[in-house]
This record gives sequence, structure tokens and C-alpha cells, in this order.
Amino acid sequence: MTKLKNTLLDEFQYTSQDLLIRNKSILDSMTKMTDSCARISRTLVKAVTQCGCIKINGEKQEIPMMASTLEEMQAHMKTHVSGSLCENCRDLLEKDIGRNLFYLAAICNTLDLNLYDIIIKELKRLKLLGKYSLR
Repeated sequence: MTKLKNTLLDEFQYTSQDLLIRNKSILDSMTKMTDSCARISRTLVKAVTQCGCIKINGEKQEIPMMASTLEEMQAHMKTHVSGSLCENCRDLLEKDIGRNLFYLAAICNTLDLNLYDIIIKELKRLKLLGKYSLR
């Protein structure tokens, strides 16, 4: 299965390289990726404000005084999201995230970086540091 995932991610990265013709500049890729991040946020906001399939109830995260472990703390932390994405909002969000991944792959291609290798390195770092890799 790992070989298939490796091949699939590499195929995605190299396909993006083949398709990127007019906007091949790193500057274009950077601004397009930034734009795609904004579109992800906008799609999420529309899911709340126009569709209503999800709600965001933002409030201060309360850390219980009695929590003695990171697992106990994690169990009390909230996502602030209630509900679930409808099919239409899910499709739109997946499209926006896919576009973001496309421009991430384009940046990797321009800088001769392999997205699969980056993911493997980050995964190893996360496993090594565990809960201490909190950001």
C-alpha cells in the first residue's frame, strides 16, 4: 500500500508540473497558493453563513485545572465546529483543498523538492516528538 501511495503522490506532483505552463514562475505559484488558502477559508465561511450545514461557536478554550496529562487536556479541547458539511459544501471544500495541493506541488517542483519525501520527514518528526511537537 505504501508503494501505491508513493506512486500516487508522485504522479500528482509530476502531473501538476506538466500542466503548469503559463504560471510557471515561483511568484505565480506562491500567490496562487495564497489565493487558494483564502478560498478554503471563504468556502468554510459560506458553509456557515449561507448554507448553514455547520456552525462555528468560537470561545476561549478552557483547560481544566485537574488535567494531569496531555491526553486529559486534549479530551477537553473543542473544535468549535458543530454539524457536518453537506454534500455540496464538502465538494466545494475538496475542490479548494485540491487546488491548494496543486500549487503546493508546483512550488515543490520549482524548488526540486519531493512532496512525498517532505511528508515522510514530517511524519517521522511528529512520531519522534509526539505530543511535544505542539504548534
